[in-house]
Amino acid sequence: MRGPHNIFRLIRTGATFERTGAMHQVLEAFDAPTPLRVAARILGWPFKWLGIKGDPSLPPLTRALTALGPAYIKFGQILSTRPDFVGSEMAEQLRVLQDKLPPFPKTVAQQTIANELGHSVDELFSEFSEPVAAASIAQVHKAKLRPNGEAVAVKVLRPKIEQAFRRDIDAFYFAARMIELLSPSARRLRPMDVIEHFEGVVNGELDLRLETANASEFYANTESDQGFRVPEAKWTLSSRRVMTLEWAEGLSLGDVHSIETAGHDTSALAEKVLTTFLSHALRDGFFHADMHQGNLKIASDGALVALDFGIMGRIDSYTRRVYAEILIGFIRRDYHRVAEVHFEAGYVPADRDVDEFALALRAVGEPIFGMDASRISMARLLTYLFDVTERFGMETRTELILLQRTMVVVEGVARSLDPHINIWDVARPVVEGYIAENIGPKAFVRDVAKAVGVLARFGPRLPQLVEASLAAKTDRHQMAETPSRSLGYFGVALLTGVAFVIGLLI
Repeated sequence: MRGPHNIFRLIRTGATFERTGAMHQVLEAFDAPTPLRVAARILGWPFKWLGIKGDPSLPPLTRALTALGPAYIKFGQILSTRPDFVGSEMAEQLRVLQDKLPPFPKTVAQQTIANELGHSVDELFSEFSEPVAAASIAQVHKAKLRPNGEAVAVKVLRPKIEQAFRRDIDAFYFAARMIELLSPSARRLRPMDVIEHFEGVVNGELDLRLETANASEFYANTESDQGFRVPEAKWTLSSRRVMTLEWAEGLSLGDVHSIETAGHDTSALAEKVLTTFLSHALRDGFFHADMHQGNLKIASDGALVALDFGIMGRIDSYTRRVYAEILIGFIRRDYHRVAEVHFEAGYVPADRDVDEFALALRAVGEPIFGMDASRISMARLLTYLFDVTERFGMETRTELILLQRTMVVVEGVARSLDPHINIWDVARPVVEGYIAENIGPKAFVRDVAKAVGVLARFGPRLPQLVEASLAAKTDRHQMAETPSRSLGYFGVALLTGVAFVIGLLI
């Protein structure tokens, strides 16, 4: 699938942008230099006839992305949260990609539910509405359960969505391979690994059983969080192509005017969006990784309600500590410590100079801290940091891609509610609270206890380990391996000593 035939797909992408008028709009939004604008027109115009026409009633960029397919729509959803990057007009146009796409027929959804759950819609629900939201991968219907009338949200995958995504991802793989072939300097970014990571995320979103599991785990993690809610999953009414959750009432976070009219404090909500994300990422290592406005609601009591759990992020405890130390280092403007953390974690090659790296990080951080609060941007920091790490040979960390992308999205959502939010002031207490609990004496004692617990599990296996060590010595190498035999006996003695210490501790 990932052969040269994908050249046509990529040409058609450019041709679609040209035909719909999106090419000019994108070049303007990104303030492209004149040579690039000229090259784009020269290369795009001859192939314009190959482009997909799309829906003429939509704005140019939205029209192009919806015509090209679900993967491109996902990209547009991310851009819709960044008015400071693409401009408020384009961000507003792209916002319809979040949950206002054309739906597929209700009858198709009903047939899918019957096929997946083994019962007709009339047997399961007393009411089943027309689609209330339609996104790139699935659409949602409001229904009421037949036994008790409880309101639920029923999510159903679009027909043949798996095949559509497969075609797009194949083209992305082909583009990544061409980048690696034609631009050796870009190989450190591991574009193939990045696309592979993206593919894994998408595949998870295309199996609603996994999304139901995500919702269930997220619900358990956040059940006691004040001012934050996750709808409860209905496992008996969920399958690979259908997911049912309790219904969540509220105002879309994208409707700022209605939120203000309802009397909610948008500045407080902006802070809540940012602190909630940081808390889940650092405390649980499991966070909502698609937190655009279409996936967030505000309940009547002011609680933040999360929806759509197809894309969730997970980071291990060690990476969380590294991430927290880097963040707090920037917040405190301790650039030397930020540099040391990069080296300790192996993010920067050990043969580079830590002092030079710290100086480069200072050049990144200081201009940002000198800005007005409305201009301080996590996206800007990540852009500058990318430039610095490129000079120092830092490779792309695929396990952090989702985290970094979500940080940018969350910042964009927070700024849509409060353009003057100071992300550093808001983030500081959350990060410092995490560090106090997880980096220091308390964390050391907790880590030692975990290590002892792991060693204790090997206690019953010590006799077998001793016998295995002795049996590994053969008569044929007896004389040559006398030092090794002594070392083996030393290892056995050490294991025995460890077991004795563990016995005293437990």
